[in-house]
Amino acid sequence: MSQLPLPTLYSLQHCPYAMRARLGLLLAKQKVMLKAVVTKNKSAEMLAFSPKGTVPVLVLEDHGEVGLEAESVDKSKPPRIIDESVDIMLWALNINDPDDLLLSQTPAALPVMLELISYNDKVFEPLLEQYKDAKRYHKDTEADLRTECESFIQALELRLSQHKYLMGDNLSLLDFALLPFVRQFARVDRHWYLQSPYPLLRQWLKDHLNRPLFSRMMKKFPLYLETGEAYPFG
Repeated sequence: MSQLPLPTLYSLQHCPYAMRARLGLLLAKQKVMLKAVVTKNKSAEMLAFSPKGTVPVLVLEDHGEVGLEAESVDKSKPPRIIDESVDIMLWALNINDPDDLLLSQTPAALPVMLELISYNDKVFEPLLEQYKDAKRYHKDTEADLRTECESFIQALELRLSQHKYLMGDNLSLLDFALLPFVRQFARVDRHWYLQSPYPLLRQWLKDHLNRPLFSRMMKKFPLYLETGEAYPFG
């Protein structure tokens, strides 16, 4: 019997949300067909699946049931769309979580992780965008915006003063979900960052960036609109 096609992932190489999704897929060992996009020229195909027009977008022809045989699927049903990065991570890790990144033995851990990820996405990331903009255009608000970003950075440093990783002495969903955003923060003003009072976060970030996993996640693919091709990923 034939197997259903692999899920399709629409992804932008340097978008932190797309990076988060790709990390989740790699960590869960879930293979997809990746279609590389750029912000300024979005695929009409992607927009038809997810009109909000942001990446990542995961398209599941099999409605998320891994290994389902094509003959057993109701093809009249539309594909399932997952277009939030955390939901893609959770989809993948709920199928396969070899490193127990969801901390299954500690039921209270997942709500804590999701709350911190939500804070990152709703509060820290918008401030980070303003900080990046102020740095790029030499605005006099740069220092103030960086200070606002630091409240979250300080909270992460405090967590790392208590254990090796953000949730304990083992890696978790939280470490990988926040990694792309901390990386962006570190890159805005590299000179300031290297002398900032966050040595534990610097080491945490350095360790992550030195992992082969990070290089695999950042692999560059030809743009889908130029080649019409999807490429295996994961």
